Amino acid sequence: MLHNGAAFFPALIAAIDAARVEIYLETYIFAADATADSVQQALTRAAQRGVTVRVITDWLGSGRVRSLSLQQEFEASGVMYRAFNPWFRRGVARMHRKMCVVDRHISFVGGLNIIDDMVSDDDLRLPLPAPRWDFAVSISGPLVATIHLELEAQWLRLGEMKLLARLQQFKRSRIRRPGDAHGPALAGLVLRDNLRNRRTIQRAYLQALGHARQSALLTSPYFAPGRKLRRGLEEAARRGVEVTLLLGVGHYRLQDAVSQSYYPKLMKAGVKIVEYRKTTLHAKVAVVDEHWATVGSSNFDGLSLLVNQEANVVIRDADFSRALRQQIEIGIADGDAVAVDAFDNLSWQARAWHGTAFFLYRLLMRVITIGNRE
Repeated sequence: MLHNGAAFFPALIAAIDAARVEIYLETYIFAADATADSVQQALTRAAQRGVTVRVITDWLGSGRVRSLSLQQEFEASGVMYRAFNPWFRRGVARMHRKMCVVDRHISFVGGLNIIDDMVSDDDLRLPLPAPRWDFAVSISGPLVATIHLELEAQWLRLGEMKLLARLQQFKRSRIRRPGDAHGPALAGLVLRDNLRNRRTIQRAYLQALGHARQSALLTSPYFAPGRKLRRGLEEAARRGVEVTLLLGVGHYRLQDAVSQSYYPKLMKAGVKIVEYRKTTLHAKVAVVDEHWATVGSSNFDGLSLLVNQEANVVIRDADFSRALRQQIEIGIADGDAVAVDAFDNLSWQARAWHGTAFFLYRLLMRVITIGNRE
């Protein structure tokens, strides 16, 4: 487990500097700051010593101007670069994943973009009061081959592929390669896309909640789940499972109102809600009971669960789950618990604002998820 950029970026750069053959790196945001420059320089050093380096960023996430500068800078240094879905040519879906594979030996999956922990991802001129709160995992062993296969496939899809080649690549991607279960932990890559894995991440959460017996801690910066996931949270709480949501607030006013519109019904079912304001909460992690955990890029909202490309790792391991639980509990202690009766006596203006935000959100999701709803 890698908590925040203080652990993630040194591990990532060390792996890149040790690369001898090949690097794939995929991120939603590749910023223009000191931390991103250090990663970019490491990738350049690798390319200059003969390593094949391929980088994918999201065109919207990194921005049009930044994507263009990355293309020019990377190509000048020998790094191959592709932007995902420029000018929305392939619809509204974004590539929101954050993954890297080095020499098919070590990989990284999580929620951290290539951006400094101490600056806002909305405006690099705005410092954060504390490091952005986020997680990633470094992975070795059989699962790396699966992650490499997905990154390689993504690179090929973004290039010029003929129809027959695309069909063949799709068939290969459907083959499930068994891994060695005799390692220190059992883990799997869980993807979401609009072709073969449309509900996979949501299904993983629902299965974990359905089997929960004692507790479920779930963390997300954006919270606007569909009916099925809300029902899964409520049913687990009614069974006596201690369900706690740690949610980021203060980033977008409209998003906060949408999230809060769900609070009353969830809390009535017994779900505990804690709002985190210490700094930007960007983590998309969860721990259920003592053995199931996930770390990745998928938020609990319609964009992540129904539109964007996302990647999580699900881990079945008591030690890892315990360590992640401790970190989430620290976040809960730093947050503000929402009182059960906090929304009982809201003013009509606040109720109208929540209702309007919910209506606008649902309208937007109905438009952009036509043919891909729950």
